[in-house]
Amino acid sequence: MTSSCNIPGLSVPRSRFPEPEQNLPAGDGEQRVVLAGGCFWCVEAVFLALDGVTRVESGYAGGSRETANYHAVCTGTTGHAEAVSVRYNPAEISYGELLRVFFSVAHDPTQLNRQGNDRGTQYRSAVFYESPEQKRVAEAYINQLDEAGVYPDPIVTTLEPLDAFYPAEDEHQNFAARNPHQPYIMAVAAPKMEKLIDGFSDRLKPEYTDSSEKQV
Repeated sequence: MTSSCNIPGLSVPRSRFPEPEQNLPAGDGEQRVVLAGGCFWCVEAVFLALDGVTRVESGYAGGSRETANYHAVCTGTTGHAEAVSVRYNPAEISYGELLRVFFSVAHDPTQLNRQGNDRGTQYRSAVFYESPEQKRVAEAYINQLDEAGVYPDPIVTTLEPLDAFYPAEDEHQNFAARNPHQPYIMAVAAPKMEKLIDGFSDRLKPEYTDSSEKQV
């Protein structure tokens, strides 16, 4: 990953992103969504801050177990995407609201096989669905955003069945929080967190609503 990244999507305000017209029923018990939006360090940081999210794990989706490691995935030849597994309480935050944050803050979904200077299929925008219902709601929201003209360019996010999610190595877990002054985190994750705090303050865990916690 490079030391800096241009994120055009950060200029689009939350108010431009409508509530999803379709959503999953609240249901009972913990649910999961697996999302890919470039560097998993930065996507992980965004979702960890959301109230109702119980756990976020960085990892790899879309490829085989044999090559599910950072060194191999970084070659861009394994089929994997850097992804995050987001576990959440649907009584506190919905699947649709997680998608809203994903498309508005976590990354720019109009960039094909890249995020800023991070280039390759491992940095693709993707929703890895575990059920037809997850696919249906994600597809409907993408269409809703495109029809509303939220972005000047069409959304290129792929919808891919989740065959398996492979957790990344320990050093990649909770990376932004453990390395707040790392140049990449300061250049890429910090602006996303600022937008999250500014636009979704009502959706944050209490520790992120204090002004002293606004830095990654």
